[in-house]
Amino acid sequence: MKYDIKLKKGKDLENLRESCKRLSCVLDETEKMIKPGITTKDIDDFVYKKITEGGDKSAFLNYKPFGASYAYPGNICISVNNEVVHGIAGGRVLQEGDIVGIDGGINHKGMISDSARTVAVGKISEENKKLLEVTEASLYAGIKAAKCGAYVNDISKAIEKSIPKKYGIVKILSGHGVGYKVHEEPYVPNFDDGIKGPKLVPGMVLALEPMVNMGTHDVILEDDGYTFTTADHKNSAHFEHTILITEGEAEVLTR
Repeated sequence: MKYDIKLKKGKDLENLRESCKRLSCVLDETEKMIKPGITTKDIDDFVYKKITEGGDKSAFLNYKPFGASYAYPGNICISVNNEVVHGIAGGRVLQEGDIVGIDGGINHKGMISDSARTVAVGKISEENKKLLEVTEASLYAGIKAAKCGAYVNDISKAIEKSIPKKYGIVKILSGHGVGYKVHEEPYVPNFDDGIKGPKLVPGMVLALEPMVNMGTHDVILEDDGYTFTTADHKNSAHFEHTILITEGEAEVLTR
């Protein structure tokens, strides 16, 4: 099978590195401002301000993914509790004990970064803490497996293996290539789908993003056409980094 994978190098890679660095800074600042009592719209407005202050654009605002009936209306995806990914900002007020996923992308000089993390709103339960720990650890297991000469399926296997069986791994959503577009080939599942996938070579840029549910792996697409929620209404977590395949260990660009 042939894959349409565009390697990044030269000035494009330099601009992508900067895009990733800026996104990491924006997410760091966003995480610090999240607290009980603010709305998801407050978060979106804050992200818009931080991205545009740097002369950049949100990579998600007005982006229309394949199959969508309308363009995404927010600057950042904000997913609370049982919302898995792609939540849209609005009047929802964050409560003590919530967990909230913030998934952002920056378009810097035509190069697109992508990163996400799930953060605590005030003090959260031990159950939620463990969910966040497991999900973040699975991302780093995938990154560790992303070595030159390995295959995409090696990443998928590593992510799945690191997640205890009691959790549900979302299967209909995956990691992906990124850089020139928000979504590029290859598709990077978070479980072993039995497909070897392309070989990892220097210059390949991937957005790895495990999504782990406290219960079932099944998800539902809500009426807004973007927000995925867990079928059993239990909480979900999401962590993501943009990484560069090198001659040795993968480099985390959105660290």
